[in-house]
Parts: sequence; structure tokens; C-alpha cells
Amino acid sequence: MSLAVIALILFISIFLLVLYGYPVAFTLGGLSLLYALCFLDFNVLSLLPNRVMGVMDNAVLLAVPLFVFMGIMLEKSGLAERMLSSMASLFGSVRGGMAVSVVVVGALLAASTGIVGATVITMGLISLPPMLRQGYPAPLATGVIAASGTLGQIIPPSVVLVLLGSVLQVSVGALFRAALYPSLLLVGAYIVYILVLGVLRPRQFPTPDRQRVWNRVMLLSVVRSLFLPLLLIVVVLGSILAGIASPTEAAGVGAAGAILLTALQGRLTWSVTKDVCRDTTHLTSMVFMILLGATTFSLVFRELGGDRFLVRLIERSDLPEYQFLALVMLVVFVAGFFIDFIEIVFIIVPVVTPVFVAYGTDLIWLGILLGINLQTSFLSPPFGFALFYLKGVAPPEVTTGHLYRGIVPFLIIQVVLLAVVVFVPHWLGVGG
Repeated sequence: MSLAVIALILFISIFLLVLYGYPVAFTLGGLSLLYALCFLDFNVLSLLPNRVMGVMDNAVLLAVPLFVFMGIMLEKSGLAERMLSSMASLFGSVRGGMAVSVVVVGALLAASTGIVGATVITMGLISLPPMLRQGYPAPLATGVIAASGTLGQIIPPSVVLVLLGSVLQVSVGALFRAALYPSLLLVGAYIVYILVLGVLRPRQFPTPDRQRVWNRVMLLSVVRSLFLPLLLIVVVLGSILAGIASPTEAAGVGAAGAILLTALQGRLTWSVTKDVCRDTTHLTSMVFMILLGATTFSLVFRELGGDRFLVRLIERSDLPEYQFLALVMLVVFVAGFFIDFIEIVFIIVPVVTPVFVAYGTDLIWLGILLGINLQTSFLSPPFGFALFYLKGVAPPEVTTGHLYRGIVPFLIIQVVLLAVVVFVPHWLGVGG
């Protein structure tokens, strides 16, 4: 048996063990080391410390704990409740105004935090009960919240895009710039769908308050609730897009800004600070342990010749670039049902990247497609993670069937956007 075939067996073994429930970091690193000891020269492992130090010296990855800290701190600040209340009053005279408010606030939270689980849970807790009280059908309410909560996968600054930039070895700032227009189009498509549905099926929405008019007090309340989060987003994201700061520097500013905003809301207590630091340490440790395991796997897989074997296999099969892209997108989509995006980024993406490099594929474009695809899989029944997050905080009368039915229209919107980015990427300023 050739070493290249052994490399593919290693990849399949790891994937199956992860699906079975074994810890990802230890499966990646431990099984790779076992294969290396059995099938490679022992001296190959002398390369591993340099690889590990290369990861630890990567300044871009320092943005991960800082963005995670920023997101968790903002979750504790109470800004989401204020933003939702203000936006609901602003759109109160529009049929479906509360649902539109949820989409807008979800997009702002995504741009502020970039953490899907935190955003879905926060939006579920603060917006699902009032939407149900106002008379929104459970499928529509849960669909809007789940779809809005997962925007953090693609709206920059996104932890997903930071990790993809590291694995694909492309500029994180370039990924952020490329993701901007598709993410704004997605938010706009959600809002248009809600407004059109309000016209076509008005009985699904509560009667709007036509007597409500915009006044100075209302506008001031909206400005107060939106000003600080928008200022933080502009400072963090604007500095990256303008080339003023690196993602790591901007993440540091964002973390400091999140502390300041929480203090201004009167929520910065010792208990909150301790919880935020503990949660940040937990998530960051998980990410970097997986990253170190993935580094070991990548070294062993390449030394076994797995990447070269895949490239030769694709060349011999004469599979066109777009057919291979469709195959990879399908695998990532299905994998998203069962394993977290971090594991997909570190297990699947490094294996297929050399093939895309051989095709001459624009890796920035590939990164955006993967980000949108991962977001779609997070929403897809029956195993979408966002649906499980929302079901965990939903009232007892909201069933899993409600979640499944409600998310279907938003999944269709996601698939249409993915097709647009695949076939006409230049319309959205994405290379193809």
C-alpha cells in the first residue's frame, strides 16, 4: 500500500472518529502521530516543533481571542436589548417591523461580536418572547431569529474569516473586504423577504401601529442606542478595511472598546469580568488546541504525500474546477450538520486547498464561498447548530417543527446568494 493511500486513510479515520464524538484536538494530533510513527521516518517528527512555533508566532491568530473577548463582553453589556427596543419603536408603523428590527439588530451584533452561538442565544432570549406575544407565528419568528443570529459567520469581523485566512494563507483584511458586499446583500434580502411577505400574507403579522409617527424623542432614543455599537464597528472594521490597522491591532481596540461600552452601560462588574475572561479562555484554548492538532495532521498528511496524491487524482480524473468546487461545497455543507466550523476549517480546508491552488482558484473567493456555505449548514435541518441553540432558549410551546419550517425561506435566500457569488462574483466585488 502506498503512503498516499495511507494518508487518505488517515484523513477518513480522523473524520469518522470526530463524527463518533472523540475530542477533535486529540484525535487530530494523536492519530497523526500514531500514523507517523508507524509509516514515516522518525526524523520527520523533528519538523513538528518548528511548525508549532510557526503557529504560535502568527500574529494574525492573536485576533481570535481578542474578537472572542469583544463578543462575549458585548453580550454582557445589555446593548442588544436597547437596540432591539429602539429599532422596534422605529419600525412600529411597518407591517413586520419587529421582524425587520430583529434582522437589523442581528446584523449589528454579528458585526460587533462575530460569535454565532452567543448571537443566536441572545436574540432568542430578548426577541422571541415579544414576537410571540405580538402574534407572530412561531415558524416565522424562529426563522427570522435563527437566520439573523448566524450572520456572524460571514459579516466581518468574523472569527470564521480570521481562521479561514490563516488556513488559506491569504490576507484576513482582504477576506473582510470581499465579505462586505455579500453580507450586506444577505441582510437586505432578509429584510426584503419580510416586507414582501407582509404584503402578500398580512395575516401572518400583527397589525402595525399606523398612528405611530417618528418624533424627536424616538429618533434620539434610536441614535443613543445605535451610536456606540456603530462607532465600535466603524473603528474596528473601518481601520482594517482602510489599511490603518491589522486585524490583530483592530481586535485589541475592539476588546478595549467593548470593556468601555459595558462600563458605560453600568454592567462592568467583577462577576461579569470574571465570566467573560473564563469563557474567552475556554473558547480560545479549544481553538488553539484544535489548531495544534491540525498542524500535526497537516505535517503528517503532506509527508505521506496526501496533498500531491489528491492533486494528481483530480488531474487524472479531468474533473473541471467548478465540479470539484461543487463536490467540496457539498462535503463542507454536510459536515456542518455534525461538526463545528472550527473543525471543518482545520480538517477539510487544508486538504483541498492544494487542489484549488493547482486549479489557479482565487483563494479569497474560495474563502467567501466557504464562509457562506458554513453559515448555510448552521441553519439547515435537521442538525443545524443554530436551530439547537435557539431551541434551547425557546419557550416550551415552540417545537422543533416550527424551527424547521421557519428556516426554509431563509435557506433558499442563502443558496441563491451562494449561487450569485459562484457565478457572478464580480457583481459583489469578489474575485472569481
